[in-house]
Amino acid sequence: MNPDHPVAEVATELAHALSSAGFTADGIAGHLGPEYTEALHRGEPAAVALGASGDSGLDHLIRIFVLHEHVPATLLSDVLGARLAAKLLDSGVAETDEHGTVFVAYDIRPHVIVGRNRLVFSDVDASLVDHVPGPDHVLGVGSASLSLLHSTPTSPVSSVLDLGTGSGVQLLGQLDSAERIVATDVHERALDLARATVTAAGATQRVDLRGGSWFEPVAGERFDRIVANPPFVVGLPEVGHVYRDSGLNLDGASELVVSQVTEHLNPGGTAHLLAAWVHQGEESWQQRVASWLPDTGVAAWIIQRDVADPALYVSTWLTDESVDVRSAEGRARSREWLQHFHDNEVTGIGFGFVAIQRIGDDEPSDILAEDMSQPVVDPLGPEVEEYFARVEWLRGLVPGELETKHVQLRPGVAREDIALPDTEIGMGFERAALRLTRTDGPRWQHDIDEHLAAIVAGLNPQGLSIGETIGLYAAAQGYDEAALVDAALPAIVDLIRHGLLIPTELLAFSNTD
Repeated sequence: MNPDHPVAEVATELAHALSSAGFTADGIAGHLGPEYTEALHRGEPAAVALGASGDSGLDHLIRIFVLHEHVPATLLSDVLGARLAAKLLDSGVAETDEHGTVFVAYDIRPHVIVGRNRLVFSDVDASLVDHVPGPDHVLGVGSASLSLLHSTPTSPVSSVLDLGTGSGVQLLGQLDSAERIVATDVHERALDLARATVTAAGATQRVDLRGGSWFEPVAGERFDRIVANPPFVVGLPEVGHVYRDSGLNLDGASELVVSQVTEHLNPGGTAHLLAAWVHQGEESWQQRVASWLPDTGVAAWIIQRDVADPALYVSTWLTDESVDVRSAEGRARSREWLQHFHDNEVTGIGFGFVAIQRIGDDEPSDILAEDMSQPVVDPLGPEVEEYFARVEWLRGLVPGELETKHVQLRPGVAREDIALPDTEIGMGFERAALRLTRTDGPRWQHDIDEHLAAIVAGLNPQGLSIGETIGLYAAAQGYDEAALVDAALPAIVDLIRHGLLIPTELLAFSNTD
């Protein structure tokens, strides 16, 4: 990087030139066509080159900026103009090789983020180029950052903190939601590239970029929403790559952010984090992560999306930095990493989302930690907001009040009555499962019995209350009403918590029309 000519200096002009030439996410996909666009996503440069083998300006831009081909300086001038091409060379965005040809030294690529075409400035990764990311590598838009984007709400708020912004991906997702954004990073190179990303989006007046470690740059400040994709890789207490290694032992980075983030939330504010945690000894992962949170003052939803065994985890992250696990270096680093896991009794590494809301300081914390292994297609951001509304409603109930409430069965809920051949008598079918399943959002499934199924079928927001419905069913079936209420209410609470049943007070919030 040229300190006299920072990358951000050319961001606005370059963004305009690229957009005018059709170099947008949709423009590239439309130009390449479905086959070669899929090849782009799979990381197959030869196929992408074939799809952009023409002589149009967009063909050249794809080969120069996506494939990072080395081209004559005159070609760069032809497609961008001599003045802008010279600025790219001055800023180090473009460099000259030993043969006198030029190439783009950064990954500058358009992405659709929360419905808007955005240009992200980052370092070149190994997806399409034979390249080994260095210790100072700054990530662009990867699968983890996309996951966090999809799980973060975009409803309007006054202030947002993007902790560890990297190249600025998460703050882009909040630009249309927040009046003010503070973005921090300990890595000066990341801040330089994030500044270019912000400049290209025309948001320099609303984004305050600050350098510093963890929460130090925002000491004493609070925000309505905090988003963080920290260096959560679980490993040895060392920093090999600043974008992923925290220098803290095992899951210390995730523990630090989860345990301290509430101090920087306004009342009612929420935090949305990617995190990883170890499965260790007799302690459950749920207990481990919940222990990072205070006993009072927070509602938290902790979702484990995946669990990797130590060997798979190590090989995955070594491959991420382009290290061949079969090489001498790969074998040595694998052995050291796996030995550290063995010494610390690590049997697995979990990965997922942590959503936290600041509630009353004197209220007992409301923490749910659960697995979400099922595929999720819909963005989770709206679901997270609705979840916090549902659990707030449940917390506000006094004993005996739930029975007086009215609820609606979510329109997207399906009843699945599954029967398999009756092997005992050799003919017919016998029920194998009876469940309620959400067909939207996180696709939660709840196994039920025929009694709960009948009670749920009788619930109506304009009809009988929950207690009256249970009582009517008990009378019709000859059951003890009090015993049936005691048995049914915990299951109904679980159905409300997962959004299969919506309290009438929350119908407008849940958008179930």
